Amino acid sequence: MKTGSPLTSFELSQSQTIYAFKNKSKLILCSCKIGWLLIPERLPFPAASFGCRSCGGLVKEDATLIMSLADSLLASISEITVSVAYIEVEQENFTEIGCYFYRASIAIMELQTTETSPPNAMEILQSLSESINLAKDLVQGLQKGGKPVSGSELRSIISQLEELIKTMGEHLSSIPSSAFKDQEYAQVAVHSLSKEMQNSHFTVQSSQYSDVDTQITSPEQQPRQESIPIETDLYSISVEVSMENPYFLEPPSLPKAKSSSSIVKEERISGSLTMLPQVAQYMEPLYDTFYCPLTKKIMDDPVTIESGVTYERKAITEWFEKFEGSVEVQCPTTGKKLVSRVYNLNIALKSTIEEWKERNEAARIKVARAALSLASSENMVFEAIKDIHGICERNPYNKVQVRSAGMLPLLVKTLGYKNQDVRCAVLELLRLMAEDESDIKEVIAEELDFSALIRMLSSSYQPVRHASLLLLLELSRSESLCDKIGLVTGAILILITIKYKPSIDAFASEKAGETLKNLERSPNNIRRMAENGLLEPLLYNLAEGCEEMKTEMASYLGEIVLGHDSRTYVAERASITLVKMVRNGNVLSRRAAFKALAQISLYQPNAKVLTEAGIVQIMVEEMFTRRIHDELVNSKIEAAAILANIFESGLELENLRVNSHGHTMTSDYFVYNIIYMLKNSTPDELNINLIRIILCLTKTPKSMTAIISVVKETDASYILIELINNPHEELGIAAMKLLITLSPHIGHTLAERLCKTRGLPESLIQSPREVTRISEKQAISAKFLAKLPHQNLTLNLALLFKNTVPTILQTVGQIQKSGTRSSRHSISCFEGLVGILVRFTTTLYDPQILFLARAHNFTAVFTELLVKTSSDEVQRLAATGLENLSSESINLSKPPEIKKPKLMRLFSTPKFLSSSSSRREKIPVCPVHRGTCSAENTFCLVDAKAVERLLACLDHENAEVVEAALSAICTLLDDKVDVDMSMSILNRSNALQQVLNVVKEHRQEGLWQKSFWLIEKFLMKGGDKSLSDISQDRLLPSTLVSAFHHGNGNTREMAEKILRHLNRMPNSTTYYTM
Repeated sequence: MKTGSPLTSFELSQSQTIYAFKNKSKLILCSCKIGWLLIPERLPFPAASFGCRSCGGLVKEDATLIMSLADSLLASISEITVSVAYIEVEQENFTEIGCYFYRASIAIMELQTTETSPPNAMEILQSLSESINLAKDLVQGLQKGGKPVSGSELRSIISQLEELIKTMGEHLSSIPSSAFKDQEYAQVAVHSLSKEMQNSHFTVQSSQYSDVDTQITSPEQQPRQESIPIETDLYSISVEVSMENPYFLEPPSLPKAKSSSSIVKEERISGSLTMLPQVAQYMEPLYDTFYCPLTKKIMDDPVTIESGVTYERKAITEWFEKFEGSVEVQCPTTGKKLVSRVYNLNIALKSTIEEWKERNEAARIKVARAALSLASSENMVFEAIKDIHGICERNPYNKVQVRSAGMLPLLVKTLGYKNQDVRCAVLELLRLMAEDESDIKEVIAEELDFSALIRMLSSSYQPVRHASLLLLLELSRSESLCDKIGLVTGAILILITIKYKPSIDAFASEKAGETLKNLERSPNNIRRMAENGLLEPLLYNLAEGCEEMKTEMASYLGEIVLGHDSRTYVAERASITLVKMVRNGNVLSRRAAFKALAQISLYQPNAKVLTEAGIVQIMVEEMFTRRIHDELVNSKIEAAAILANIFESGLELENLRVNSHGHTMTSDYFVYNIIYMLKNSTPDELNINLIRIILCLTKTPKSMTAIISVVKETDASYILIELINNPHEELGIAAMKLLITLSPHIGHTLAERLCKTRGLPESLIQSPREVTRISEKQAISAKFLAKLPHQNLTLNLALLFKNTVPTILQTVGQIQKSGTRSSRHSISCFEGLVGILVRFTTTLYDPQILFLARAHNFTAVFTELLVKTSSDEVQRLAATGLENLSSESINLSKPPEIKKPKLMRLFSTPKFLSSSSSRREKIPVCPVHRGTCSAENTFCLVDAKAVERLLACLDHENAEVVEAALSAICTLLDDKVDVDMSMSILNRSNALQQVLNVVKEHRQEGLWQKSFWLIEKFLMKGGDKSLSDISQDRLLPSTLVSAFHHGNGNTREMAEKILRHLNRMPNSTTYYTM
């Protein structure tokens, strides 16, 4: 077949080809699979007249052609049913007309869906097509332009529609029995409809339209009614509807989903069109004998009495009970007196009714399916759903019929309607369908959008909320669906929220709890519940489950992040079980238990609970004595981590027993074993946890003594120092933290061994690429070097020779420039680096270090740090550095030496020239140190203008900063310097008043001693003004008295001297102190 012009693409006659181009056509492949057939939308001649030259004869109708034509007919019927609903005149007639066309769609669907199409199927559909298309034109013609229609025209149109319906009835009667196979009810229903359509007749009220034209309005012209507000969902749901038959779901004139007010508008479609059970009854006639004369309803349990009349058993029984006290009783229908009240089951009639009900219900299912497919109005959908609900409720077997009819996908799709009543009805029907039917549950779960269902749980419309919850509860009874439900985003969380808010909705709370209970059958859901705050299922299964379940629950407990309010509760519930699993479990359960205990122990308040559960002895046993080589996890690492977590909580370690022999955490047995493990351990993670344990032990004097003893006796200090440069950064940090703690006790030993280790100490001083990226290790390294004994010359020279000072000064400058908040560790690093600079000021007696201090002008560096910093510790260190430098000033300041040239020595100088010459050669002398001074070379505080800045520090809130500043100021009043000149300088700066303020605001012993020493100096050297200022201070005497009574020896002695100066104490040498 060529692929060029369409004229050569089909094996059609010339006249047919020309006709095809003038009309919309469909391309159909012949059953020979070679020839093609172009079928117009409206066939003016039988399809069989299209010849196929490929197969040598007439084209054979195949299923594709039948399906295509049937779809077109169904779409047209849908348009007709919608159009007649808006015709306001002759509403009864047009409603009945629409009903006939609607019922005919059921027969067309039978032809469309039957497995074996009858030979004349195509001919029947073509005949129906002509009638339906003509009817469509007639109905839509009434609405075009909204022009008035005369009474005669209206009668003519109804008459034509009547003839078309009769013609359609004749065509339907030609459907052979073979098309229905064994579905006799369908055959009876279609033939019944055929007869009814052939006998149809519509009477027009002629008087109503004799003189006046009638205005026909289209759906677009209908007046808009004010909508009735209805309650909406908290989460609006917009589900895109797509089904097998596009014409049923989106007909050309089908309005979108309507609200309740729209349903009221649709009530024009009255009677049999919207009342689906009644429509279904027209599929097969209903016999009068089926009705009970008393209830006027179809009988379920017919019984015949003596008069021969049949009644519903319950109804006739109640009738007889009315005459219980009377001898005579009459038949309620005939009035005949009854001799006996005995009645017999009418088996034949009951069987007939049951068979009729089965056929009728099968037909009603088909009708409801068509209604859901057409979906012309929400009212129609609602009625269809309610009818199916009643059918399934009466006979559970009908659930299978509904499923077989392919209705479940249609029902699920209707959840997309925004109308709450429709949603609620379909949710209730789906729940009914799913009851005790695991297969149907699976089908519903495949089609259902669980996310939309979960959102309905939060609906503000209570019936929808309850219906969706009940459906979810029913689906959760299937174990295979539990995981699927749990995987829906937010499902577990919403159910938990509903469960724990019974005050809002008690019924919903109860059902949510039942649903969660069902979902617990999936271990994954138990984990999800725990992650969302519901821990009870996990804890219950951990305690009561089988070994495999306990292992899985312990594993979950080790992975999830617990909230602060639940950590202690979990520890109380799970600790004993987890400890038992560690002691007696298999490899997998021990691993899971360790993981969970490590997680629980991270929360420090849990330490007491874990200790009471006996965890300490078990963990110590794991570390020291247990030997298992085939485990997947190193229990020593896990045990050490758990113990470290517990010890860091602040428990009193002295009373914690580690074994049955009475050893405690602070005993030599435990300390020696821990340090031994540290010396011989290879896993870095284990070493980190061992160091954490040792750090905790250093907080108690007894264990600290044992640790220092062991470190001195063994090479443990070398091990710790070597760990500093370990590639595992966390291990190096932990080692330095421990060394910092030990440095006050064995600092010189550590400093000497540090200098003997390759790569140290210079590797501890590294210039950061960016100040904002200072690491914790850089900060700890600086602090470690700063905490080692400052007077250790070996370490100081090592730092000097490795040229670390320029790097330190550069980093200090960068931190000052960017601020201490630029990095998390910048303050700590800053303080450590300044501390390293201070350590050089303690060994200025060494020429090389003295040269270093002069070369980098340490006096100016520390003076600047006094004010340009936000760290109290840096200010304290800077003041201490100035104190050390100033203490050397008197030794470095020398009187000036004037050397005369040799020529000048030979001749005497005239007197009138001698004074002028001496003035020219006079060199400035420091008034305090009596020699040549400078901030750079002799570290003079006066020349560096550091005095004012030190005095400003006396107003600091931090007592340590104040004390360091006082110490530096005290160096200016030393006996080796010119005290009078120093006193003069201090008086000009109002130093006395600031010192008196220090005494008032601080009560630390060290501050009092330095302040009292300065006050005594002012009394002795400050003159009358200083004596007057001190005497007039009202608060000083009481402070001195308090120091005299409560201070230590030096403080009391200083206070006594000042009180005597002030004549507040006698000169007697005998006194008492409190």
